[in-house]
Amino acid sequence: MENKDLFRVGFVQNNPVFANVQENLSRVEKLLAGHSADLFVLPELFATGYQFKDKEESRSLAELVPGGVTTSTLTAIAKKTNTFIIAGLVEIEGDHVYNSAVVTGPEGYIGKYRKLHLFDTEKDCFQQGDLPLQVFDIAGAKVGVMICFDWRFPETARTLALMGADLIAHPSNLVLTHCPQAMITRCLENRVFAITADRVGAENRLEGEEPLNFMGQSQVVDPNGNILIRASMTDEEVHVVQLDLSLARNKSLNSRNHIFNDRRIDIYKLEK
Repeated sequence: MENKDLFRVGFVQNNPVFANVQENLSRVEKLLAGHSADLFVLPELFATGYQFKDKEESRSLAELVPGGVTTSTLTAIAKKTNTFIIAGLVEIEGDHVYNSAVVTGPEGYIGKYRKLHLFDTEKDCFQQGDLPLQVFDIAGAKVGVMICFDWRFPETARTLALMGADLIAHPSNLVLTHCPQAMITRCLENRVFAITADRVGAENRLEGEEPLNFMGQSQVVDPNGNILIRASMTDEEVHVVQLDLSLARNKSLNSRNHIFNDRRIDIYKLEK
């Protein structure tokens, strides 16, 4: 009898060539060849590179979601390999450019998420996300999405967990070295799995700014804070692990403690 709690998830860690979307898409397709999973998570801005000079430059590489070449290519890969894919890209809608993630699968486009918390020079290149957090039904799993610097705001992961997420897909371009360890805490405090898909390499495109050295270390963390797999800091890699989603669906620490039911929402105050 099939165990419906078992779920295979993978990440791609790539090193994109800035602005060469077609080459980056082809490279990711080659990296995925021979691997199978229910869901693959790709990095933030995996097909364009990260360090835009201004909003005009980000606009020049932005795409409709759905309808753009990145979403179309990922959907074709998903159909061909019978998998789901979550990946970061530059989205345009009207006059606004967003740092977004697309969710697609064998039956086509499913949805998108727009990064809520913009980091540093991203504020010069993107509009702040304006869509609500959402949990997607993917092959029997409840999957929330957040992007990179969203990790720094614990409300993001907590909201997704309260919405029922079994796991959080986390496309990233990490330069803050403490993030991989911080995601362990996010998993512990919410009893969820997290899949952080990061990139490697460096970009140095802004005059007067320090070069950005992306740290790799893509990883999968379980609800008990165990690192199931962590990639290197330097290489392009693909890894797949099997998850037992029942671990995330049980929010009890013991017979007396439940991480959500024990919250003192009668006392907590949210101040602006």
